[in-house]
Amino acid sequence: MLATGGTIAGSSSNPASSAKYQAATVPVTALLDAVPALGAVARIEAEQLAQVDSKDMSFALWSRLVERVAFWSAQPDVSGIVITHGTDTLEETAMLLHLACVGTVPVVLTAAMRPSTSLSADGPLNLLDAVRVAADAGATAKGVLLVINQEIHAGRDVMKAHTSAVNAFVSPVSGPIGFVQDNLVRFVRTPSRLPAKAWPVPGAWPQVEIVASYAEPGRIVVDALAQAGVSGLVVAAAGNGSVHQSLVEALTDAAGAGVAVVRSSRTGAGHVAIPAPPRPAAGVFVSAGDLNPYKARVLLALALAAEPGLAKDPAALQALFTEN
Repeated sequence: MLATGGTIAGSSSNPASSAKYQAATVPVTALLDAVPALGAVARIEAEQLAQVDSKDMSFALWSRLVERVAFWSAQPDVSGIVITHGTDTLEETAMLLHLACVGTVPVVLTAAMRPSTSLSADGPLNLLDAVRVAADAGATAKGVLLVINQEIHAGRDVMKAHTSAVNAFVSPVSGPIGFVQDNLVRFVRTPSRLPAKAWPVPGAWPQVEIVASYAEPGRIVVDALAQAGVSGLVVAAAGNGSVHQSLVEALTDAAGAGVAVVRSSRTGAGHVAIPAPPRPAAGVFVSAGDLNPYKARVLLALALAAEPGLAKDPAALQALFTEN
């Protein structure tokens, strides 16, 4: 078990409040002690990798997390890995691990919407269910998973869709891939897309930022980011990847200057149509497919780190987004 902090490790002086608390204060040993039923499921070795509020997630911690997953996956007596994480950036970490941790040992993220000291805290059951899934033979070769609120989600697909509800996480395009009910772990489908090989985690991450399209946006932000030397831009576009004309002009200039531009949708669900041919002209930029802007940013950053020339080859970049 690799612990990184978050609300699941949060505490408050007022158990009746689930909004006012301090994240990442309870050590993983205390979390485990609070769920004695874990001992009937698996023998757990815990590592306190970090204690952070996930809103402050960093590239350095991502790199460390991938490194420790690789280490423990290589141990012959390890059957599965559970990662405790905050909910704010969980979907981004899930996307990173989906791309960078390809193997047969199950890797299962879990989290909580209420701190550990809260009335009806959801963390203990989520932790137990995550261990049940990580120890289940059916979790093998299904990619990185998230187990929360008795549901099993594919790491690539899942996103946070509510500010405070315990059922805050959804997979909007395809739904959960399974569920947990007491000792029963049931997979109802296999994730639709798994990487063929692990993406390397860069030593130096390229600068990739997100901009949004809305009613009459200015081009100031895009121009400033391009001038600052960003490697890529993901557009949180309207509807089916529609970009305001004033923003199209700025993004076209940025693409001409060697900045990779990818269109996603701000709607939260659905597939952004792929224009033919995919080229950065007249607002026709690379499609993120069904990846939301935050997941698309992770893939774009890894792709540009591995192949910086992709910024000038939108057809090849489009193929990567279509495959992954």
